[in-house]
Amino acid sequence: MDRDMIPLLPVALFALIIFAAIVSTVVWAKGLYLNNPNKQTAVTRRRFLAGSAALTGGVVGIGAFTYSRMAPWRPIAKDIFLSDVEKSSPDYNPKWSGAKIEHKRLLGRTGFMVSDISVGTTQFLRHTDPEGLLREVLDRGVNYIDTSPDYGGSASETAVGNVIRDRKRSDLFIATKWCSSSGHVRHGSSVDTYLAALDDSLSRLQTNYVDLVHVHACDTLERLLDPNMLKAFDIAKEQGKAKFLGMSTHTPNLEEVAEAAIDSDKFDVLMLAYHHGAWPKQQRIIQRAAEKNIGIVAMKTLKGAKHKGMMAFQNEETSYTQAAFKWVMNDPSVSCLVVSYFETQHVDEYIYASGKKIEDNDIAILEKYDELIAGTHCFASCGDCLSSCPSSVPINDVLRHRMYFEDYGDQKQAMQLYAALENKIDLCVNCAAPCTNACPEGINIQERLIDAHAMLSIA
Repeated sequence: MDRDMIPLLPVALFALIIFAAIVSTVVWAKGLYLNNPNKQTAVTRRRFLAGSAALTGGVVGIGAFTYSRMAPWRPIAKDIFLSDVEKSSPDYNPKWSGAKIEHKRLLGRTGFMVSDISVGTTQFLRHTDPEGLLREVLDRGVNYIDTSPDYGGSASETAVGNVIRDRKRSDLFIATKWCSSSGHVRHGSSVDTYLAALDDSLSRLQTNYVDLVHVHACDTLERLLDPNMLKAFDIAKEQGKAKFLGMSTHTPNLEEVAEAAIDSDKFDVLMLAYHHGAWPKQQRIIQRAAEKNIGIVAMKTLKGAKHKGMMAFQNEETSYTQAAFKWVMNDPSVSCLVVSYFETQHVDEYIYASGKKIEDNDIAILEKYDELIAGTHCFASCGDCLSSCPSSVPINDVLRHRMYFEDYGDQKQAMQLYAALENKIDLCVNCAAPCTNACPEGINIQERLIDAHAMLSIA
């Protein structure tokens, strides 16, 4: 975890209070002596001992309280810092070495040919040399870069800008979001606010235009079709600052939002959560969009990325990631998939899947994966459980944030996202759990949510 996620103010205040208490006690004790320099009575000694005992008791009490509040963190910290988990294929296959993009597809009406395996930048800052990693990815033929102002507090866009400034701009397709470093531009914001956010992105990216700007993680029709956003895009397009408009979604409202985006005919690209085992309605949406020449970018393709700790995949000829990528790209309506690279091995492992056809052994790996994650993975876009919760807890969001923490290894982002939720899981502790049996995948919702609360709560 990053150092800056530890709240320093409470620690500083705690230390200041202890210091002040000690200083006050010393001053008080000195005052007793000065008031009675030649007469140290039993009463004076008793007062001194009582005061010292009170101070000691206060320090011990506060320490015990602090320890009790931090106790739930002990197993979590052990998992983070001491557990030996795999963050990629357990076995590196030498034949992956030097893999390059072998296939490109048309990104709908944009007319741009994009690499089938592309790059997302939500986690690449975890690498010791993120800019070097991105340069290597681009050198292998990847030409679609997905970024956002709120990835790494704008550090993602800054790093991307440092890399692409040395590249031929017309060879790259850069996608960003209507966001600031602290989150989405809110529905109803002024046209100037939208345009200012885009200008900030262009400054960090060190370019005078982006190819695509998304309505990011869109979950409502109001935000999707915000008149001010649409007007801002028209102005940006006229000024040459943005070429195409897109929308990304992986919420329970995916179907409603995606259908509205297609019907509006205002969006050139849809970025959708899509992985093996997708439900039929989702595949129908992708087909509808393709029929209207809307480009489809797939995300969340690793279905939770729980392969990280799965030694059951050791000695497989094909890695789980490659099998999952081939399943997604087996759909001719999908233009490309976006995945975050954060380890050097990922460059070879992920790009090796480019242009490959799905085979029987790939299907077998995906079936094995589904068996291993049974009862734990949340299809975050189905939302079948939400109506069962009397407290309107955003179950899908909490489980997705838990996935970021447990499976993606992105503890900082997971805790920040959870902290921003209005209804948290402390409401679930004494609940009668009407959500039981509400999940079509058999997830024990209450248990998973209570565990998530312990993981994601800062205090």
